[in-house]
Amino acid sequence: MKNIVIAAGYATRLGELTKNFPKPLLKIGASTILGRMLDDIDTIADIDEHIIVTNHKFAPIFEEWKEAQSYQKPITIIDDGTETNDTRLGAVCDLLFAMEKLSIDDDLLVVAADNILYFKFQEFVDFFKQKQTSCIMCHEQPSIEKLQRTGVIVVDDDWSVLNMEEKPQEPKSHWAVPPFYIYRKEDLDLVRHSVENGCGKDAPGNLAHYMVEHAVMHAWPMSAGRFDIGSLDTYYEAQRLFG
Repeated sequence: MKNIVIAAGYATRLGELTKNFPKPLLKIGASTILGRMLDDIDTIADIDEHIIVTNHKFAPIFEEWKEAQSYQKPITIIDDGTETNDTRLGAVCDLLFAMEKLSIDDDLLVVAADNILYFKFQEFVDFFKQKQTSCIMCHEQPSIEKLQRTGVIVVDDDWSVLNMEEKPQEPKSHWAVPPFYIYRKEDLDLVRHSVENGCGKDAPGNLAHYMVEHAVMHAWPMSAGRFDIGSLDTYYEAQRLFG
């Protein structure tokens, strides 16, 4: 299984802090946002490589960071060639770019690099191995306002995903979808042709939505929460809580 980290965005909401520096490598205590995540994922026996997709502007910074790491699994940095937020490929196209460039034909753990998690990814991988389908995560979100800004799913008693909507005005459930996914090898052909068949390009949830409509998917209910770093306020709060 490959671990693909989507880290090609420009984090414009963090202003000067990320104008010339990638958000995933911002410091949280003695580590970084990305480092805390890889510390966990690197311990999973099924993972054999970390693939970090970034942009041309930040690729040299990631390469320099890579040289200082000592993870068990190798790290590969992929430069998607873009240099501005206006020309970014989008999360889905960045995933497809990495798959094509590296000729990937393995199960994929796909993660966003701007969260601090209170659970272990091993739990998600174990769920995937139990269900033997591509999988997404979900968590209960009581706020209708927040549900209207994210992906929302409907599941059955076996956690099979029956329906997914992006940013619904009238959510059909309280199950929100965070940006963590496992796509099994057998479904990669669907992934490869998703954009040409109408899948949105920008958010990683666009691909999950597309896959729910074209393949059997299960949703793992997160065993604990996450801290999403999306603004200066949340970054400083993360430093206070975890630094």
